[in-house]
Amino acid sequence: MVQPSESDDTRRAFLRQGGLILGAAALLSPAAFLGCAGKPAGAAISAPEDLMEEHGVLRRLLLIYDEMARRLQCCKELAPESLTQAATLMHGFIQEHHEKLEEEHVFPIFEKSGQHLALVKILRGQHEAGRRITTYLLHQAGSSESRNFVRRAQLEAYLHLFTRMYRAHAAQEDTVLFPALRSVLSPAEYLALGRTFADREQARFGAHGYEPLLVPVAELEKSLGLNDLEEFTPKL
Repeated sequence: MVQPSESDDTRRAFLRQGGLILGAAALLSPAAFLGCAGKPAGAAISAPEDLMEEHGVLRRLLLIYDEMARRLQCCKELAPESLTQAATLMHGFIQEHHEKLEEEHVFPIFEKSGQHLALVKILRGQHEAGRRITTYLLHQAGSSESRNFVRRAQLEAYLHLFTRMYRAHAAQEDTVLFPALRSVLSPAEYLALGRTFADREQARFGAHGYEPLLVPVAELEKSLGLNDLEEFTPKL
């Protein structure tokens, strides 16, 4: 399978074509999003809790990718703009915010301490692989050939590669890497890292944090029939 090789400038162009959902959600007043109350003032959570909470958003996007891959595989209708929206959210929140926190603040802690070096190396490589896949998805979703049978099969394959990798990726972080932070940091450093994450989130998304971004995620879920949790319960 040919690997995507678009430049950063090309990727930014596709993000603009995708409607800049992330930027729009961040710029709109929090009052516009009813039900998005945000974190209580003064509430503090630890860095691992923050990262695991963000993994919840990742998992919702992975479910969206799963459904899109299913529709591509069985030749059901899938609006190209829906894939563009999902990939734009994945890029803007997960790859440009969540993963940057890991790369700039979490991974260096373990690299400096000499712990979990092999795991951190793999996780860094998977971030890069994920960004290449996102670039491909944004490029091909907006292509005039996106409805072509071969192109649909390629999009389905890349979605599957992404979801398979990130489920394993997030599981290793949640059960191995993040819990180990407490053992490699002093209590003061551990608390300071949580404050750093909270400050970064507010600086990027505003006083209510990333909660307003859940609105477009929920809209995508509804458009794909994923909004009713009861539908996931097996009928035995």
